[in-house]
Amino acid sequence: MAEQHYRKLVEWFTQLHLPVELLTGSTKTAKRKEIHRALETGELPLLVGTHALIQDPVKFQKLGLVVIDEQHRFGVQQRAKLQQKGDNPHTLTMTATPIPRTLALTLHGDLDVSQIDELPPGRKPIKTTALKGSKDRQHAYELMRREIAQGRQIYVVLPLVEESEKLDLKSAVDEHSNLQNNVFPEIKVGLLHGRMTSAEKDEAIVAFRKKRTKILVSTTVVEVGVDIPNASVMLIEHAERFGLSQLHQLRGRVGRGADHSYCLLMSASKSETAQQRLKVMEQSQDGFFISEMDMRFRGPGQVLGTRQSGLPDFALASLSEDQDVLEIAREAAEKVIEKNETLLRWPALKAELDYRYNKLMGGAILT
Repeated sequence: MAEQHYRKLVEWFTQLHLPVELLTGSTKTAKRKEIHRALETGELPLLVGTHALIQDPVKFQKLGLVVIDEQHRFGVQQRAKLQQKGDNPHTLTMTATPIPRTLALTLHGDLDVSQIDELPPGRKPIKTTALKGSKDRQHAYELMRREIAQGRQIYVVLPLVEESEKLDLKSAVDEHSNLQNNVFPEIKVGLLHGRMTSAEKDEAIVAFRKKRTKILVSTTVVEVGVDIPNASVMLIEHAERFGLSQLHQLRGRVGRGADHSYCLLMSASKSETAQQRLKVMEQSQDGFFISEMDMRFRGPGQVLGTRQSGLPDFALASLSEDQDVLEIAREAAEKVIEKNETLLRWPALKAELDYRYNKLMGGAILT
């Protein structure tokens, strides 16, 4: 994702003759020191990076704007530390699915909200379906075959890289072998997961982008930063193991072209809460609605603490149930603050008016 932003910003800012650099965990030591020096002297006006930007050696001469993309992937203290690298810099946080704590902060008025609630031109809504059982699985495989026959591609996402003795879940490695050897032997199936080297990951993504592989079996490493407009089906195994934000982000990997796209949520869980969560995904593609439902399921966390989900600190009010009352209370509080600020400023305002009047009247004394 950082590299994707970097390439786009270089394309734009080069035309303005402004340098842009990229800082990640894999940046070479010499290059890293060069970036640190240019930041401190002010020679480098724009830096794109991963969590590497949070580290202590990164010091800005005068940090004025912080943009945090995929905000839900950062912790409270991490975001705070980044903002503390400047003197109260302007901050823009972006995400397709605000985490419960962020939604709570918007309700409190601590964040202004700009919401993009329309699909980009030419895109179609993604049809989302919760599936369970072998019959549904066969229907899913038939859909995948039809889409591949029409020249499109498929994601299959799993929660684990390899088989676990403690969890009875499919793994990406085993499912890749199963799909390649037993289900789609005539189709090239790719594999992508977090334990692969950077070169191996790049090779897997390039092969998928260039259509050398038709199906990509992956863990959640494809959650952000992968843009393949030709992909039209997202099959998520053990969907109940993922958070609503993750499911919404994963679903966003398809539907990026003009074709009809599908998100299939496979789950064998009998938990009522798990099924309710998957129903939310079937009902809506609105990130704020999904976040609101997530807040109802998980709680909004601590507004003044660091927990980003869980029960709130209020004895009576509920951030999810009492939004209307909280909004009225916030507006009333703002009016009181505005009135008090006016009263506090009145002595200084009166002195200024007296001075100007005296000057206008040629030194006349006001009583």
